[in-house]
Parts: sequence; C-alpha cells; structure tokens
Amino acid sequence: MIIRFRRFGLLLVACLLFLAVSAAAGDRPYFITYDHTMEEPGNLEIEASGLTGQPEGGDVFTSAVTEVEYGAKGWWTTEFYLDGQTTANQSTIFTGYRWENRFRMLMKEHIVNPVFYVEFEDINGADKSLKEIVGFDGQEDGLVPNNIARQDRERELELKLILSSNVGGWNIAENIIAEKNLSNEPWEFGYSAGFSRPLSFLASANECVLCRENFQAGAEFYGGLGTANNFTVHGTSQYIAPVLSWQVHDAVFKVAPTFGLTDTSYRVMLRFGVSYEFAGFGRKLEKLFH
Repeated sequence: MIIRFRRFGLLLVACLLFLAVSAAAGDRPYFITYDHTMEEPGNLEIEASGLTGQPEGGDVFTSAVTEVEYGAKGWWTTEFYLDGQTTANQSTIFTGYRWENRFRMLMKEHIVNPVFYVEFEDINGADKSLKEIVGFDGQEDGLVPNNIARQDRERELELKLILSSNVGGWNIAENIIAEKNLSNEPWEFGYSAGFSRPLSFLASANECVLCRENFQAGAEFYGGLGTANNFTVHGTSQYIAPVLSWQVHDAVFKVAPTFGLTDTSYRVMLRFGVSYEFAGFGRKLEKLFH
C-alpha cells in the first residue's frame, strides 16, 4: 500500500510538470516553502489552510491555521497565525499562535534572492499543523492523546534562510530551517525546497475563471535534518508534495496531496487552503482614522 501511494505521488508530480512545461508570478502554490515574493506594502492577506492525516495506529486529525499577513514595507512582511486541530474520538482544541517576520535583503531582482525569516511560536504539543518539519519530528508525535499533548507548552524561535530564483518562468526556492525551543534543548534543523510555474504566460483576450494563466503547478520537498547534537537524515521524516493553485480575482485556492518517504513519516496527508487579498488596506485604514 505504501509503495502504491509513493508511486502515485511521483506520477502526480510528473503530470504537473508536464502541464507546467506548456505554461508571471503571483502567489506561489507552496504550503511549506517560501520564495522571495513579499506582500505589497499596505496590502492585507487572510488565509485559512488545513491539513488532514492519520498516524499509523492512531486517529484521523484535521488541523486548521488562520493567517493574517500584512505588507509593512517593501522589504518587510509580517504575519500572525492562530492554530487549532480536531482529532477523531478525542477533542477539538486551540493549540497556540505564531508571529512571523520576513525581511528581503536585496530589493532588486537577482539570480538568487535571499530573505531572512524569524518567527516566535507559543504552541502546545498537540499542534498538528506541521508547518515545518525539523529534527526528528514524526508520526509517532501524533499518537499522543490531545489531553496529554496539550500540557506540553513549546515556546520556540525559528529562523530560516530563504533562497529563491526566477528562471525561465520557473520559480525555484530553497529554505534552510533552524529551530530552538527556548528551554534547555538543542537546535533542530530542517529544510524545504519547491519549484513551480504558471500553466500559461499568455493572458486570454476575455476574462475567464478557468484560463490556464490562473493556475500554477509544481512540487515541494521537505523534511528534518536532526539536531545540533545529531545532524543526520537517519530516522527523520521526509515528504514530497505536488502542489496546485488556482487564482480567482483576489482569491487563491491551493491543494497539495502529501506523501511520506520514510518509516517515521505520515504515510499520506492532504493540505488545502484559500486566501484573499485586500489591496490598499493600510491606506484605507489610515484614511478612516485621519
């Protein structure tokens, strides 16, 4: 069964790549990987995303993340997250919040565009958003019942170096992740990488919803790299996920079936999300109060 799912995942990636070759940047279809695109100054974007999966021998869960992103400056984007999850036969709980900031180091477009990322997390052990995989995170963590896992409070600092390039219509992005629990625990490391491309560069003469230029396809790869005391891929979780997004005016819909590649990984998961952008939100708010 596991082999069939993995073969299906690889086949789906190949199909998406075939479509993308026949294809302009907009919102990338990634869920985990960041590229160098920043929110336009004064714009506000709200996104709701979910993840559903099941650890081997455990209960099915669905996590939910609400994100509010604001373009503070052309070089600075800030974002606030609220996390929660529901697990079958257990409970529905709020699991914490995150505050993220991204800083673009070079404003002009270069071959490689670096972005520095810093995030503070105040979540509990029942969080199942899996927004990043670091250290030895694995599906066994999902076996701990909510009433026990929620007692473990995790205050963490997360750093990322984002490297992103636009080449021939493709976006290629790599993220290097370092995460530190603010208690006396070692640094944990991980990575993510993604590539994507619009299905078409040519805009249709007439406005339409299902035009190919409204779709972007690609894939993500991500996983843990152990800790400062044991930097390794042995015993870590690794994933592959074809990704697809569809833009309808100011809304973007995304989906990513996700396949585990190691024994410690969740076998199959599904990510999904929708975002909506409010252009000029900052200017409108300023006018309201002045």
